[in-house]
Amino acid sequence: MLYLTEADVEQLLTMPIALEAVEAAFQHLGRGTAENIPRRRLRLPQGSLHLMAGSLPEPGYMGYKAYTVFRGRLQFHFWLYETETGALICMMEANLLGQMRTGAASGVATRWMAPQDAQTAGILGAGWQARSQLEAVCQVRPVRRVLAFCRTAARLERFCEAMQARLGIPCLPARSSQAVVDQSDILITITNSSRPVFEGGRIRPGTHINAAGGNSLARRELDEACLRRCGTIVVDSRDQARLECGEFLRPIEKGLLRWEQVGELGEVVTGRRPPRNSSEEITLFKSLGLAIEDVAVAARVYRLALEGGKGRLFPSGATPGGE
Repeated sequence: MLYLTEADVEQLLTMPIALEAVEAAFQHLGRGTAENIPRRRLRLPQGSLHLMAGSLPEPGYMGYKAYTVFRGRLQFHFWLYETETGALICMMEANLLGQMRTGAASGVATRWMAPQDAQTAGILGAGWQARSQLEAVCQVRPVRRVLAFCRTAARLERFCEAMQARLGIPCLPARSSQAVVDQSDILITITNSSRPVFEGGRIRPGTHINAAGGNSLARRELDEACLRRCGTIVVDSRDQARLECGEFLRPIEKGLLRWEQVGELGEVVTGRRPPRNSSEEITLFKSLGLAIEDVAVAARVYRLALEGGKGRLFPSGATPGGE
């Protein structure tokens, strides 16, 4: 078994690699040649344990991610297996892996659903996950400027400086979330808010939205007006959305939205569902984060590690820190 640290993953994984791997995973999912098991959560007084698993039999990999949240500290690990033998071939620290695959999923959705000539990307949220979201979008569209907003001025300034240096395009702080919405061709929401973060009635026609911040019923970045205005609504997984999508819960209860209206990204990338119906249509990708994305990216990282001689090998049955 190969063991990869966070530093190993950082040396091997780039956004183009993550985009390619995640898009391939959604192609398999759309064709029915992959399986994803939605996240399950074990809650304790001191914290929580989260588990999710998936398989990609055609490339020959399966695996699961486990992460804990205790006293505000998150720890992620991924276990990768061969589907032919069932052998555990790699265990890796997965903080960066999760960040990159989440950004890549939004990048894939943007590649298929956003206007081809989109030049302004707006982002609400300036945390750790926001960086890969923005990088992925800028990989697949000719973005010329970024507008960003979060509630903490110092964090917003640091984020804009860092992303401008990384992307080589202007990244400008906005005075409000609505100022971002009013000027964006592509809008990214990546917050942990339990309340809508902008007025859906003011979204520009033709905008593509990547809503990636909420993956629990308690979180809700989008209001009902936003959902009513979206012509095409796509999630990464309907099964997982039924368990975790706080934005859809109330509209479905009120009859404003039906699950039959909600597509999956795998259906879009395999041509089974149109990505948008007109240039003026508002499109939405609701990202919850799938284990199948982790499997696909982890498999690429594993192969690169073998090629580059990265990581530490352990005997079969041994684990890092064991005897």
